[in-house]
Amino acid sequence: MSKMRIQIKDFCVQEGEQVDLKKRPTKVDPVYGSKKEYQKLLESHVAHLSSQQHKHYASNQYAVLLIFQAMDAAGKDGAIRHVMSGINPQGCQVFSFKHPTPTELEHDFLWRTTRDLPERGHIGIFNRSYYEEVLIVRVHPEILLHEGIPDAPHDDNRLWQDRYCSILNLERHLHRNGTRIVKFYLHLSMEEQRKRFLARIDDAEKNWKFSVADIVERKFWKQYLNAYEECLGATSTNDCPWYVVPADDKENARLIVSQIILDTFEGLHVRYPETTAKRRRELQKIRKDLMK
Repeated sequence: MSKMRIQIKDFCVQEGEQVDLKKRPTKVDPVYGSKKEYQKLLESHVAHLSSQQHKHYASNQYAVLLIFQAMDAAGKDGAIRHVMSGINPQGCQVFSFKHPTPTELEHDFLWRTTRDLPERGHIGIFNRSYYEEVLIVRVHPEILLHEGIPDAPHDDNRLWQDRYCSILNLERHLHRNGTRIVKFYLHLSMEEQRKRFLARIDDAEKNWKFSVADIVERKFWKQYLNAYEECLGATSTNDCPWYVVPADDKENARLIVSQIILDTFEGLHVRYPETTAKRRRELQKIRKDLMK
């Protein structure tokens, strides 16, 4: 088995970068040579990630938030399911955000996701997130009519800039207080999406995944790309970066995502809490009592 080499910097959006998704590939040379090798590489990553999570949970020092955004059928669910398959559910939660409820619409646009932020020692995964408010809402601005924003700016550009500012302020606040945020945009081509939609239609067991609304949204492909480009460029920072992951090859995308998550954990340098001399004496006394 060849040693996998993934340079995660190749996928990172630099702070202040002007993003052009047409210049970023949706498919790259795979880091695996066969399906069997892919499975071994993924299993290795999952095992290492499980080990890192144990230390992360025990140290209770940081919280980690992973955000996944993408076009329909890009593989968010699969990436989360496969990459995090070895994680202890006790220390990890996944939240999927769809259309806001009437109660959520009575609050500011960050409220519903802020309630589900991970605590220290835990991993939180957002399958879609507060970024929907500068993506789908930007493509469909009529949604704003239901958000009850007082004195909403009449200048659309100002509205989105204000929301970028709110998001950046939130993420900076979280980072200062121990939450590490990593954001993934799974970059899918329109042709690959077409193939996956057809597969969902042709396979009875996948029919449930397909919605007529998916086809409607596909008509806004260019508008979504424009919204993503501006969003990624405006909100990727050194502390809370965006990664544009080529998603036409699902297996390769999962390996890239898992490598980025592993590198993030290794960068935290978390360790198991050290046992004090007093605690060791206490444990030895308990041990003697148990041995009697």
